[in-house]
Amino acid sequence: MEKKEANFETVLKRLEEIVDKMEGGGQSLEESMKLYEEGMKNIETLNTMLTEARATVMKLVAENEEETTLEPFDGENLD
Repeated sequence: MEKKEANFETVLKRLEEIVDKMEGGGQSLEESMKLYEEGMKNIETLNTMLTEARATVMKLVAENEEETTLEPFDGENLD
């Protein structure tokens, strides 16, 4: 999957499919290794996308506020 064609949701969905397939079993060792390799590449792609998104958000916040404080997101206060 080429990076420029991929979007976060598509890559994440494929990773979930790989995990489901591997958890279900029934693949040969060769197929399992291919799935594992693809899954690891997808994880790397997702991490890169998240890093780039974070950098973009930090830049936008810094450009729009004179005194910006960025704090880690804990995911709890989503209301």
